[in-house]
Amino acid sequence: MTDSTVSPAAPSSTTLRKAIAASAIGNATEWYDYGVYAATTTYLTQAFFPGDLGTIGTMLGFAVSFVLRPLGGFVWGPIGDRLGRKHVLALTILLISLATALIGVLPTHASIGVWAPILLIALRVIQGFSTGGEYGGAATFMAEYAPDRKRGRFGSFLEFGTMAGFASGTAIVLFMNLGLSETQMQEWGWRIPFLVALPLGIAGLYMRSQLDDPPLFTEVEKKVADPGGITGQLRQTLVHYWKPILIMFGMVVALNVANYTLLAYQPQYLKGTIGLSEDAGSVVVLIGQVVMMLLIPIFGMWSDRTGRKPMWRGSPGGLFSSSRCRCTG
Repeated sequence: MTDSTVSPAAPSSTTLRKAIAASAIGNATEWYDYGVYAATTTYLTQAFFPGDLGTIGTMLGFAVSFVLRPLGGFVWGPIGDRLGRKHVLALTILLISLATALIGVLPTHASIGVWAPILLIALRVIQGFSTGGEYGGAATFMAEYAPDRKRGRFGSFLEFGTMAGFASGTAIVLFMNLGLSETQMQEWGWRIPFLVALPLGIAGLYMRSQLDDPPLFTEVEKKVADPGGITGQLRQTLVHYWKPILIMFGMVVALNVANYTLLAYQPQYLKGTIGLSEDAGSVVVLIGQVVMMLLIPIFGMWSDRTGRKPMWRGSPGGLFSSSRCRCTG
């Protein structure tokens, strides 16, 4: 909630740049995990889900993380409102990077049997729950720091970080594939990209520790009445803002259907259906990720000029039109 009497001092350009970098690197760490997981699907299946239905098990590990994200958002969001953005963002990035690194040291199905996929799914649950707080918290953190007339421009760097993390995960796995033999990748090479998440998380944690909560949050916290703790705040949000929540839910579903068809399913499609090699399929996906990453800030600045609603009206139309062309082409 905002208060019309709140007029916090604008942050300096240096502070704003630090806030952008801290938000972007946190999101990059979060989505680096998803990029690595998608790019190592074949190796994860062999290590944790052997058998004819192994790919389904690996995709379940991918999907369960998304199922937990809304729950994480509902829990971490009110906590962030109570304790501050900085503390929640520090904790979530730490949980995400630790869970990702632990995947890199998990014993395989051949070593401990059914406990191997159980532990993998458990770590994916932690990642998904933490991601729900990471993304929503970082988006709020960035929006509260950004100037009103440049909120689209600066806010777009959050999604820029998303794509940078996803592309980095894909690129590192591709380089590992090029430098190691297939046997080496199956035995131990697939683990290294997951371990890289730990230093990324530490870097993001350090950057976020250098920032205070946004001035807008500090001012509003002083002036807005306590709604009755975390549960009261969540109840108030659902009661008074259910309509915009449903609208945004529909918008994000439409976006993510197209987004994750490209980022998660397409690698498997390129290799299994079209017959591209592991490396060639990764290159195709990586090119798409980099193009998306470069376009995001441009459309963010555009939204500052045209408004958010025209951009949202046009985007689903483009998504559905391109999908229809692919189906009928």
